[in-house]
Amino acid sequence: MNRHILLDKLTAGIASATLGKHKFFSASIDSPDFKEFMEDTEVSVASLEEGIHEVETNTTIGKLDPAFYVAQWKGKSYPTIIYHHGNNERPYDFSRFAKNSFKSIFMDSKEPIDANLIAIRAAFHNKSLKDYQKKISHLSHFVGMLSVSVKLIEAIISLLKEEEASPVLVSGISLGGWVTNLHRSYFNSADAYVPLLAGAALDHLFTDSVYRKMGGRIARENPGKIRDILNFEEDFQKIKDDNVFPLLGRYDQYIQYARQRKSYQTDNIKVLEASHVTTFLKAGKLKSHIIEVLEKTM
Repeated sequence: MNRHILLDKLTAGIASATLGKHKFFSASIDSPDFKEFMEDTEVSVASLEEGIHEVETNTTIGKLDPAFYVAQWKGKSYPTIIYHHGNNERPYDFSRFAKNSFKSIFMDSKEPIDANLIAIRAAFHNKSLKDYQKKISHLSHFVGMLSVSVKLIEAIISLLKEEEASPVLVSGISLGGWVTNLHRSYFNSADAYVPLLAGAALDHLFTDSVYRKMGGRIARENPGKIRDILNFEEDFQKIKDDNVFPLLGRYDQYIQYARQRKSYQTDNIKVLEASHVTTFLKAGKLKSHIIEVLEKTM
């Protein structure tokens, strides 16, 4: 077994033990699908001034607390990168050892980035790990978390278009990669999409990969229902624009290359010889891929 695969499996085992009784969907698996949830959710954005913008959103499961951070605004004549973090990151913690892929990819870059930079913070990611674990024990909260992030991205893009801004690129890693592909599936209003470590068969993560260890018993016993709610491949593949540029890890044990590759009807796929965990460590390669796509879009 190579070190990439081993590291993914070890990490999954540790994470499963950490979740304890609050595993994914351990409390309930009743939920609308993504399309239904988004139809009942409204998000508005009034300003793109630099700084953190808290956004209160009313949904069918109550008020959620996403946010966005305009980390760099160079002007509407510049392209905009909207980036979404991975699972349980702290996207606005810029301390040295913070779990923050936005920081490692963009903020720690030695080379200037000639683009507006906006970082999305998903709901439930502004509080403690324990609070987050309780939330994701309900499938409806997980669906809501992703759906609200998608609607927030759309609200930002709508405002950018009102201001006749330059091209917009949406990207994100893991959890953020799913959000990226969901936005393309149901809005497709950005000029380019760069999902990192994601596809459109989100159900597979919880039913067939090593990540299933982090799922609750009722989730494991009801793979069909998980598939019905989380798989959005059909809607994703209805979009025929050649505007998606995925990055996958060949040895990824969570977002398995062979399965998620099937989600894409494009040859624009970049593959790293890495796993899920080790791809996160390749910030330079992730940035290069995003910037390369951005330059093609301009």
